[in-house]
Amino acid sequence: MSIRIALIGPGAIGGTLAAHLLSRPEIDLTIIARTPFDQLRVEQPDGSALVGTPPFLTTLDAASAATAAGPFDWIFVAVKAYDAAATAPWLAALLGPSTRVAIIQNGVEHRERFAPWVPASQLLPVMVDLPAERTAPGRIRQRGPGLVRVPADDLGHAFVALFAGTPIDAATSDDFTTVLWRKLTINSHGAINALLLRPNRALQTPAIAELARAIMLETIAVARAEGARLDDALADTILDSALRAAPDGVNSLHADRAAGRRMEASARNGAVVRAGLRHGIPTPFNLMATTLLEALQPTD
Repeated sequence: MSIRIALIGPGAIGGTLAAHLLSRPEIDLTIIARTPFDQLRVEQPDGSALVGTPPFLTTLDAASAATAAGPFDWIFVAVKAYDAAATAPWLAALLGPSTRVAIIQNGVEHRERFAPWVPASQLLPVMVDLPAERTAPGRIRQRGPGLVRVPADDLGHAFVALFAGTPIDAATSDDFTTVLWRKLTINSHGAINALLLRPNRALQTPAIAELARAIMLETIAVARAEGARLDDALADTILDSALRAAPDGVNSLHADRAAGRRMEASARNGAVVRAGLRHGIPTPFNLMATTLLEALQPTD
């Protein structure tokens, strides 16, 4: 019996996960995208490629509704966090009483972001760590291994089973709060690169490295208030790793700003500020980063 999945947003992350899912014959995958493309091709780290031609939906009309007829077992939402509202019409059309919805996005507010459209019992937040970049519609380069983590509940176990036999390291976590906040801590200092439009080598300047540490220490303090088990030493661990990384490496915030695209500043550093306000924890470095990045958002 096939498993029907609709994936909204075949960008670098969504497209890579889709390509791995298509390698399983029991998966019946439909891609929902703004821009159609002839095939999905994901270059693998070993030089091989995953190629698939799943059905596509680009507009929500009578014809697409007929194509999508029947209940979906899963909906994967892999659009940027700021595009969440744009998925609402698709969710309304495709969501059935037993459809499970996996939110594959940055940040820690997956449940809050989709609460207006998805019942809590059907929603699964997903943490993904997958180095990949989209070079053109339907063309993606995966640069390293993919890792996804989900809560250790019934939805989480069902999600993990979808990737059985694929190279994706999918697993449940008994402490998903810590998993999400650790990833956000790693992401938080990327705001500096986006503001400076400078790659990893910017952290080689001691004053910039201290600023990165300050942003992460705020994030860790808020994370602990949220129930995550993180200590301050994590900031130094992340900073040391960043300094050993390729000096010309570019994070997604930096890449989006350089390309004139919208940035996920609110879902990342902004989430730290909002949680800090709830707990009475000052977050001036994250607040400054969020304020400046939001001021730099493209206006068209």
